[in-house]
Amino acid sequence: MNIYQELLEAKRQGYKKFAVLVDPDKMRLKEFDRVLEESIKHQVDYMLIGGSLIVNNMLDTVLSSFKERCDIPLILFPGNSFQLSYKADGILFLSLISGRNAELLIGKHVITAPFLKMSPLEIISTGYMLIDGGVATTVSYMSNTSPIPADKNDIALCTAVAGELLGLKMIYLEAGSGAKIPVSTEMIKTVSAGINIPLIVGGGISSPDQVRANAEAGADLIVVGDAIEKNPNLIGEMVAAVKSVASSKISAQ
Repeated sequence: MNIYQELLEAKRQGYKKFAVLVDPDKMRLKEFDRVLEESIKHQVDYMLIGGSLIVNNMLDTVLSSFKERCDIPLILFPGNSFQLSYKADGILFLSLISGRNAELLIGKHVITAPFLKMSPLEIISTGYMLIDGGVATTVSYMSNTSPIPADKNDIALCTAVAGELLGLKMIYLEAGSGAKIPVSTEMIKTVSAGINIPLIVGGGISSPDQVRANAEAGADLIVVGDAIEKNPNLIGEMVAAVKSVASSKISAQ
């Protein structure tokens, strides 16, 4: 079963998934080791690899190191069109549907399409939506787009539905790296109730309680990066929080 089919099946059965986001720009080798050890120990579902500025040789180095030591699926989370590698298992083919920057809606995709078409990567088209996290983020700056206001659940819903109707396979609500305010549970509930494809939520999530709340609100895959970089011990608690939501839903059926 491929990554996307696994996510669809998990959504159908009520299971929630957890991913650790690794930005090679930010971590030292010792930190990589610790994050990987904890991810393996606690059976993290996916590792997302990406950042805003990393170059290809660093990306390949990280992917090769992870590949040698674990069988956790490695998914590219590219910040630009140069962050491509055959060494991963899949890629979130991101279209920034919350903005009006044509380059990030389709332009960069045209450039990378020949590489991806010939690659062994599983391509997962994803509607990427920036949500205001209370602070200017790298993603917002680099993409030259304004985020959706945090209290505009209706705009978020309509944008997500448009992405689904356009044929995108997943929706990603992103408050941005280092966000002061994560995506609200109300927005997650609203968007989740309006779409039938998997919903990813990330940005500003710093505690197991927040992870649990997001899963309960309807997020199918929760992504955490910054908090784990600072404290890899959170991985076990966050994985447990995700699994507790799935278990409670299944036992209630």
